[in-house]
Amino acid sequence: MKKTLSVLLAMILVIGVLAGCASSGGAAGANGAADSGDTASAAAPAAAADSFKVGFIMLHDENSTYDLNFINAAKAACEQLGVEAVIRTNIPEGQECYDAAADLVDQGCGIVFADSFGHEDFMIQAAKEFPEVQFCHSTGTKAHTENLDNYHNAFASIYEGRYLAGVAAGLKLNEMIEAGDIKAEEAKIGYIGAFTYAEVISGYTSFFLGARSICPSATMEVTFTGSWYDETAEKEGANTLINDKCVLISQHADSMGAPTACENAGIPNVSYNGSTVSACPNTFIVSSRIDWTPYYVYAITAAMNGEAIDADWTGTLDTESVLLTEVNEQAAAAGTADKIAEIREKLISGEIHVFDTSAFTVDGKNLDSYKADVDTDAEYTPDTEVISDGYFHESEYRSAPYFDLRIDGITLLDEKF
Repeated sequence: MKKTLSVLLAMILVIGVLAGCASSGGAAGANGAADSGDTASAAAPAAAADSFKVGFIMLHDENSTYDLNFINAAKAACEQLGVEAVIRTNIPEGQECYDAAADLVDQGCGIVFADSFGHEDFMIQAAKEFPEVQFCHSTGTKAHTENLDNYHNAFASIYEGRYLAGVAAGLKLNEMIEAGDIKAEEAKIGYIGAFTYAEVISGYTSFFLGARSICPSATMEVTFTGSWYDETAEKEGANTLINDKCVLISQHADSMGAPTACENAGIPNVSYNGSTVSACPNTFIVSSRIDWTPYYVYAITAAMNGEAIDADWTGTLDTESVLLTEVNEQAAAAGTADKIAEIREKLISGEIHVFDTSAFTVDGKNLDSYKADVDTDAEYTPDTEVISDGYFHESEYRSAPYFDLRIDGITLLDEKF
């Protein structure tokens, strides 16, 4: 896939439509995994950029760090390509999503993107209703089994970004131990998750493994809010973890609730989807995020040219789809930026794998085999062997995460979500 997109980008650079943007596309995912469900779209004449419209459906608005990340990428990609962006915000994960998609088609959009997991069924409904328009859904799971020419999923190996953020957390824990602020056995991390989906499990586990690779005594407690964006619940969750003697907090939730609680309590925080340093200068360490710009550029360009779009696309560190913010030196341990850069290169080269099975146990045992639910069904039936060569192959058999193992060292405080 990388090779195919490299050719595509070279062509774009030659004609001057886009300068200096790295992405990936073609017949395989950006991580090299085959796209089992990709079928070629019918060829169509290339559309003129100044007349091409792109629709975007966002779960929330700019107040959500998650949605703001998508909004910024949408604007950047459309500006680079010279096309018009039509952005719809605060679209729930219900029939409103289909209605918004249909409205964007009526407005003349040639491709429509949605940004939240629960949008998927309604995007599929729209794709079937409007076969002449391309529909792309971030975080979805069904494109490779739906086999629609005009419906596509995308995600990125954010677990690698979270692992790197975990490295920063581990360095901070070691600094606190060495300074005598805590004992080694007190290196307990708190984590606020939204739901007990595989995406969240993959995220908090990769973060924990990154931290433990640096601070072997680290443990973690996870609490859940039952919402992607609930500032009150996220702040309360952070305070609960702090009161339970967690000495560093991270989260997979989208408001400023947890970072604000950390700043108020003087507890180090590793954020998500963007820097919170302006509001939390004393506690913010670093943040990981997905940059959706490479995917948007790739998919929009393909739609304009009447070319096929991958059924499943996975961005990586190497495509610069997975990024970390600048390290806040005021809160981070000394040497954090250099260590992140070192580990990043080892992840790209394959010297380190996030879910190396020698680095974790489940019920006290290392695993050499595991079947995950990759071809999603109502019963979440395991269907694909995902451990080989000594590691769990996350986001290679489809773009959306499917790591759902409950590893030792992590305690879940509330699983009702």
